[in-house]
Amino acid sequence: MKMIIAAIKPFKLDEVREALTGLGVSGLMVNEIKGFGAQAGHTEIYRGAEYEVNFVPKVKLELVVPDELAEPAVSAIAETARTGKIGDGKIFVLDVEQAVRVRTGETNLEAL
Repeated sequence: MKMIIAAIKPFKLDEVREALTGLGVSGLMVNEIKGFGAQAGHTEIYRGAEYEVNFVPKVKLELVVPDELAEPAVSAIAETARTGKIGDGKIFVLDVEQAVRVRTGETNLEAL
């Protein structure tokens, strides 16, 4: 099993979710986050005062999939979330040793 963690632009969330659902991904977790990278921050004006925004809003997706679904899922996220502009995000893939469904006690692939 693989855990895929992706940080993407918030307005791309619905498109990415639909693409993953189309592949057969049965669930994912979403968190609103802030971060910085190559995009860095930007300057905004609020009530006449200029201030610097160092952290940019993003959405973090976390999903666990069978090994054979990992590459198609990563490709779907990358293609769907891509705008071609700086700040499109990052995707990380990690190995998962065990998964347990709390309600039934099912483990690993059955727990997904």
